[in-house]
Amino acid sequence: MDLSDYPVRASIGVRDIRRSAAFYEDVLGLVPAGIGPSADIEGGARFYTCGQETVLNVFETPTAGSTRSTVATWYVEDLDAIVAELTAAGAELVRYEGFDQDEHGIGPRAGGGRIAWVEDPDGNTLAMETDD
Repeated sequence: MDLSDYPVRASIGVRDIRRSAAFYEDVLGLVPAGIGPSADIEGGARFYTCGQETVLNVFETPTAGSTRSTVATWYVEDLDAIVAELTAAGAELVRYEGFDQDEHGIGPRAGGGRIAWVEDPDGNTLAMETDD
């Protein structure tokens, strides 16, 4: 068995699906492709189709927000434009002490390129990266 031959889906646990759906839809601009249950929570999951037929699953769970590392990354062409749009929609860019980020919250990415982060209402860290 070689899992690299199969598609993978990012899944992010949140404490309140309605509050989080507002963030993912109104701030990040994602459109739900489907709504389903999460365990015994009717309507507790949202499925967002992203580029190249990838899917982001956001689901309600009492263990949400327990990780402090990046849980999902979007690879974008124009990071400056994405950051400007996110900021205009109310997102606050995450800033890390000792990390060389510019006034917009964009910093150098390990291995080259640039990166910026936002957090959802539960503190899940989301990244946007570009090669330029």
